[in-house]
Amino acid sequence: MNIPRVHIERIRGLGYTESEARFLYVVGVFSGYFTLGQFRAFTGASYGKRPTSFAEKPIEQGHARICGQAQRGSLFHLFSRTVYGQMEKDNLRNRKRHSLGFMRTRLVLLDFVLANLDLAYFETEQEKVKFFCQELGISKEYLPATVYESTAPDQKTIRYFVDKFPLFVAPPFSGLPPVVTFSYVDAGLARPSGFASHLAAYQPLFRELSRFRFLYIAAQEAHFHGVRQRFQSIVRRPLEPDLSTEILRSWVFASSRTGRPPHPWTAERRWLLRAGRKVGIERLGWHAFRHTYSSLLNEYGTDVKVQQELLRHADIRTTLNIYTTAVPERLRKANRKVVRLLLPTGT
Repeated sequence: MNIPRVHIERIRGLGYTESEARFLYVVGVFSGYFTLGQFRAFTGASYGKRPTSFAEKPIEQGHARICGQAQRGSLFHLFSRTVYGQMEKDNLRNRKRHSLGFMRTRLVLLDFVLANLDLAYFETEQEKVKFFCQELGISKEYLPATVYESTAPDQKTIRYFVDKFPLFVAPPFSGLPPVVTFSYVDAGLARPSGFASHLAAYQPLFRELSRFRFLYIAAQEAHFHGVRQRFQSIVRRPLEPDLSTEILRSWVFASSRTGRPPHPWTAERRWLLRAGRKVGIERLGWHAFRHTYSSLLNEYGTDVKVQQELLRHADIRTTLNIYTTAVPERLRKANRKVVRLLLPTGT
């Protein structure tokens, strides 16, 4: 996690030490709630004067309040706009009072973040939207959204990723390429219908990705019971292409064994990545062909508005600034090698 230095210095200016300021930043961004046990885990401190001294500071300065009791002691709520303002996040919902279920979920979420501080999380809604829309070229219509009615007639506010569960890009295992990783946090109060609703909200986005990883985060082993089956029944089957509606968009190669096209990631792993390595192209994926297609359209003089429509970009700036590049002859030759490997003469 790359915490902006300027934010830490601003929080320190409120009377906190370096480690206390870093801890409050993590709490403010991801949870809003914390226990002294989590502070001790973050700083490596033991029971005694140090955590006690820290607990007194935000209470005395009106930055936090004790809002209940957790199994690990008092439950603190960091609510002060003064602290959040030092992080330039004074409008976060974490400042507000919430239900017991929300608080418990945020504590489990914070435990996960504190145990995985090396991950580069997308901290804000803006960062997530920018990543998927500008870097991956996915339209906003596929993002998980919540519509809020305004007091004014005919005015609505659309917010994205309102669950604020950990979202990051990282290798699933050592030596593998990074992949978009989503998550769901279960504090023991979640119903199966809640998990199903969460997956349904994300499903349009899942369908736009060639691959992704999903983490189910829970505090107890018992909470994992049946999760894999529910995930596969809700997500895996709808992601498989349907002949009547998806053939032009999703079906590429038919399996000689089943007569049906394999999943895009299966085809990529079995054939595309291997073909790319043979010609010296590492991590060749399906998304590379979208960029190539756009660049070739541009080279042949296709109107940029037509390119936008063909690539299904919501914003024409995505087509102009991210996808379209000049294609030198050496790259064209490399592409021909891949084509010859995948589609030999006579196919």
